[in-house]
Amino acid sequence: MGHRLSKITTRTGDSGETGLGDGSRVPKDSARIVAIGDVDELNSAIGVLLAEPLPQAVADALTGIQHDLFDLGGELSIPGRVALHGNQVKRIETLTETFNGDLPPLKEFILPGGSRTAALAHFARTVCRRTERSLVALARSEAISDEARIYLNRLSDLLFVLGRVLNRHAGSEDILWQKGKNR
Repeated sequence: MGHRLSKITTRTGDSGETGLGDGSRVPKDSARIVAIGDVDELNSAIGVLLAEPLPQAVADALTGIQHDLFDLGGELSIPGRVALHGNQVKRIETLTETFNGDLPPLKEFILPGGSRTAALAHFARTVCRRTERSLVALARSEAISDEARIYLNRLSDLLFVLGRVLNRHAGSEDILWQKGKNR
């Protein structure tokens, strides 16, 4: 692997462009760079959640997701590259089913919150949804793998479920939405 990050300040982006993994240069506000930035922000939001005390199974799942998100960032940094695969999507689906298995069914929408860890999971979920929208926007003009888009869609579901799991773990209840509560 060598010393990929031996020099952090390169000054090559001072003109408003940045380099992709294939050596090409693109504007920093291009759809591809926006999507890469959103993936990075999502990974950071998950990192903030991981800084909290979590059940080991949740921490293990989130750490695996962070590795997947680095794969996705690498995929986006080289146009035409595919780094996320169906088995990664399937793992997210299995995790969602497993974590959701012990939760009571929802009869109402829930508000993001409850315990701190649940609120952070919901925050990561909203960042994930935005990241998915960025990929959809990028896919309008450039080829993006179906797995990348599907992975983010499934990940937002998992983060929702983890918010509920973390509320239960903390002894908190889901906060049910009350339509028209403040009328």
